[in-house]
Amino acid sequence: MSTGPTRVLVLNSGSSSVKYQLIDMRDSSRLAVGLVERIGERTSRLKHTPADGESRERTAPVADHEAALKAVAAELAEDGLGLDSPELAAIGHRVVHGGLRFTEPTVVDDDVLAEIERLIPLAPLHNPAGLAGLRTARALRPDLPQVAVFDTAFHTTMPESAARYAIDPEVADHHRIRRYGFHGTSHAYVSRETARLLGKDPSEVDVIVLHLGNGASASAVRGGVCVDTSMGLTPLEGLVMGTRSGDLDPAVIFHLARVGEMSMDEIDTLLNKRSGLLGLCGDNDMREIRRRVDGGDEAAALAFDIYIHRLKKYIGAYYAVLGTVDAVAFTAGVGENAAPVREAAVAGLEGLGLAVDSGLNAVRGGGARLISPADARVAVAVVPTDEELEIATQTYALVTA
Repeated sequence: MSTGPTRVLVLNSGSSSVKYQLIDMRDSSRLAVGLVERIGERTSRLKHTPADGESRERTAPVADHEAALKAVAAELAEDGLGLDSPELAAIGHRVVHGGLRFTEPTVVDDDVLAEIERLIPLAPLHNPAGLAGLRTARALRPDLPQVAVFDTAFHTTMPESAARYAIDPEVADHHRIRRYGFHGTSHAYVSRETARLLGKDPSEVDVIVLHLGNGASASAVRGGVCVDTSMGLTPLEGLVMGTRSGDLDPAVIFHLARVGEMSMDEIDTLLNKRSGLLGLCGDNDMREIRRRVDGGDEAAALAFDIYIHRLKKYIGAYYAVLGTVDAVAFTAGVGENAAPVREAAVAGLEGLGLAVDSGLNAVRGGGARLISPADARVAVAVVPTDEELEIATQTYALVTA
């Protein structure tokens, strides 16, 4: 561990929010965490929680991301943790799309900013917010390393056979159409933590990671390297999600346009915001869906079954891709907390060596843990994700190398 500055500020700039954590890399402790939400509205809210104090909440207009980051800086300064602290080694930024160029964490300069801007058509909702955070942080601390950590980077190791769509390659290359994948920071962290849970080096472990939140994705990780993932050009492909459809016949879009007379924007909204669990049963909260299922609600039961059917298909597919599997790891909000999802996802897969122990599966919390029987051929694990720590770790490793 370096004897120099040991703190990393992690910024996750969304379209209307900024999440942040200040982490001491000596022991991975959080010195402060917070959130600015509803940026651009009159009812913007900032919640700030220092490690050794009570949470503070403020409601006041925050015009844009520049104003949001200045408010964050002021909150940190109030606790003696300001951006001018000599203990601050770097600021790590979550950036959603890095295309093919950015395969690892990158110190940001004008050229990097320009390339992230060129990638906006591939992530029109996310990269502009990331850019705003980067530019503001550079202006506030121009002398401090600003590091971009890309959601897509972990998946750039996919072979072309997994990354390419079966369309004219000239058309695909011209428009940068390929499978990029997302949630990569989470998949990287969880696959590594799963290996640690098994007492092995990541290079020795083949794992299927299931990141199940409102957005959901699966990945096949061979020896610490991603070889396939369920999201594609955008986060719409793959598993059934809270509001996204996941996989569907592309001709559905043509049908909706020609027969349903829907515009492209209307179809985009349908598939991204009014589909998935919400579209199927009117709820995208798995807790509420399970409550309705237990109460005999047929629409909720069908939505749950469709969700599980797709999830099980990907487990089987990635088992085939990997050939051998040491572990299946559940993570993120649903994956970490919804025992019925975990149980249903592996039910009937005993022939593949997969099973859960009902008692272990019912336990809530407790960090990374195994929920499979002691004699199971394939470990089934719950591994809480920590994307902020992963961003901080990658950032700190880069600036202290």
